[in-house]
Amino acid sequence: MTNIPKQTRATIMPCLRYRDAPAAIEWLCKTLGFEPTLVVPNEDGTIAHAQLSYGNGMVMLSSIFDTEYGQLMKQPAQIGGFVTQSAYLVVRDADEVHARCVKAGAPIVMELKDEDYGGRGFTCRDPEGHVWSIGTYDPWEN
Repeated sequence: MTNIPKQTRATIMPCLRYRDAPAAIEWLCKTLGFEPTLVVPNEDGTIAHAQLSYGNGMVMLSSIFDTEYGQLMKQPAQIGGFVTQSAYLVVRDADEVHARCVKAGAPIVMELKDEDYGGRGFTCRDPEGHVWSIGTYDPWEN
């Protein structure tokens, strides 16, 4: 998508788990602009592993599994809607992405606004309650 600044550097990849990982992949791609680079489905329709790119960044995700790694994580719905981490997406046009999120029914938890430290952004939840902050502030350039 042209809204993603390709020059932004990233060496950290958030890892997320979803009850309905195929639907999450579709939502993240359609609404936030991610692109699937690798999706490994299981025979039962769950996702063993997926990599979604965004500019030079990426998130990795899968379906929820009762594994050693999976037992380290809780979903927002399991802990009262709270999260213990979130992701930030650098975009060229926060208003455009905000409009897509509103159209997709994403709960906007922090309204679209100009930030004191620069940039314009907002924060929303995806369909399973994970928190995403989206804005034009690029920490690599400030």
